[in-house]
Amino acid sequence: MNLPALRSHNAALVLDLLRTAGAAGISRLELAERTGLTPQAVSKITARLRADGLAAEAGRRASTGGKPRTVLRLVPEAGHAVGLHLDRDELTVVLCDLTGAVVAERRAPLDLGAGADAVVEGAAGEVEALLGGVSPLGVGVALPGPLDHTLGVLHRVTGFPEWDGFALRDALAGRLGLPVVVDKDTNAAALGVAVGAGSGSGPVGGGSFAYLHLGTGLGAGLVIGGTVHRGTRTGAGEFGHQVIQLDGPLCECGNRGCIEVLCLDAVGRGTLDEAARVLGAGAANLVGLLDIDLVLLGGRTVAAHEDVFVRGVGAVLGERARREGGGTVVPVGIAPGGARGVAEGAAQLLLAPLFGRGDG
Repeated sequence: MNLPALRSHNAALVLDLLRTAGAAGISRLELAERTGLTPQAVSKITARLRADGLAAEAGRRASTGGKPRTVLRLVPEAGHAVGLHLDRDELTVVLCDLTGAVVAERRAPLDLGAGADAVVEGAAGEVEALLGGVSPLGVGVALPGPLDHTLGVLHRVTGFPEWDGFALRDALAGRLGLPVVVDKDTNAAALGVAVGAGSGSGPVGGGSFAYLHLGTGLGAGLVIGGTVHRGTRTGAGEFGHQVIQLDGPLCECGNRGCIEVLCLDAVGRGTLDEAARVLGAGAANLVGLLDIDLVLLGGRTVAAHEDVFVRGVGAVLGERARREGGGTVVPVGIAPGGARGVAEGAAQLLLAPLFGRGDG
């Protein structure tokens, strides 16, 4: 038995319950009941968490018998993580406390085509300006895929082939002197939603959903059984480049008739209803393939026309359900987090593992 790993796992269980309890706190007895650990084990873990500054007393609660129980809470300011969203033309960086709450934020223009050295230097400068002396757990970076999440190496980002093979994680970690985790923007946003759901602030609990991001490009983040699905080669979710029109317009990826180019062309022409129907067709494919419970929409294009896209995608999914019978229509909604949802999700690449919420 790997005792250090077991202790870490048990501490994560306790930390997550402290996180979800919020400022009201939770007693040691409740922690033991909910984790299945012995009261003695919980006492040892909470003592260690208090010594490390991660937990503190939150008062006392009346007991059904005996003396009042001391309740404990998470100390949000005991640790921080940086979330960095590199979009094709804009950079967003946030500093989050242990609860995931944003305590500082910066935005700046970005040209992803300016070259790796310039982008890394510009991003590092914005992170350093944001920190102001705070020493974070690390930096989570989210940007368009495809990429290798495990190695932090980019592949051929659509429209920016010069990034193919660039070791972004190592380059940024070397520049900042901090741990760095890299993932696709859609995976980061989906992780943020899934972790929020676990704390009671999100819409899905432990179910399965697709996060569809339409901004300067189009992609998907998939959460299956409460966990982000990246695939064996961490390439899952390249939603925008499924071909649905064989003789359609040429996409920057080299194929014709991809959902991404069809959506973006429709948006460019101002025919938003058409863009929503195309996005709905792709969403219906995902529902059919994965039997997911929910479709969430995000990205700047969706944010500017939320009603149009929710209505249009929902209509396509409704038509599909009626044709197939069975009755249940998969709901469509707007992902929480707004314009900084991807950056907040990027911070969760560092925070979520502390609470046993997946591998980040």
